Amino acid sequence: MFTGIIEAMGEVVSLQQEGTNTRFNVACAISHELKVDQSVSHNGVCLTVERTGAGQHSVVAIDETLSKTTLRDWKVGTRVNIERCMVANGRFDGHIVQGHVDQTGVCTRIQEENGSWLFDFEYDAGIGNVTVEKGSIAVNGVSLTCFNSKENGFRVAIIPYTYEHTNFHQLKVGDAVNLEFDIIGKYVKRLVGK
Repeated sequence: MFTGIIEAMGEVVSLQQEGTNTRFNVACAISHELKVDQSVSHNGVCLTVERTGAGQHSVVAIDETLSKTTLRDWKVGTRVNIERCMVANGRFDGHIVQGHVDQTGVCTRIQEENGSWLFDFEYDAGIGNVTVEKGSIAVNGVSLTCFNSKENGFRVAIIPYTYEHTNFHQLKVGDAVNLEFDIIGKYVKRLVGK
């Protein structure tokens, strides 16, 4: 389990096809602290560390993950948000994030607001995911509060710290992002049968 509070930025330094899987080698300031078999969120996708060394770590994404997330578009130089799983005695700063991306969305608008930024995203509502006003959402693994919630979209406000310390500063209109909808909302939706 994660909280959506990003610890570091990583950069894809190489990738290899291994059958239908892809191995990503990622350089990150905390790569040397990671351990083999550890779960680490990469842009909101929970991946298992398979190798570490020389300031890098490697993870493998299977075809299912590649087809349902933005990992299919990663290339050398792609910057990714990194978060280690939450420790049992840690502070819960964000919200419950599983690292299981529900679907991708698209950035449709970016607006600077006197030192902060507003980002609008749209997604395919036909899959059945929903947001609620002032509810939680994880965008590329970042825990955020959504507003202007509608059937197929929402808006988030990004403060300068988050803008600089995540890959939000690289997002452009038209870019795809990984979305994980609030787990509590998903269970409530399932229980009420909507």
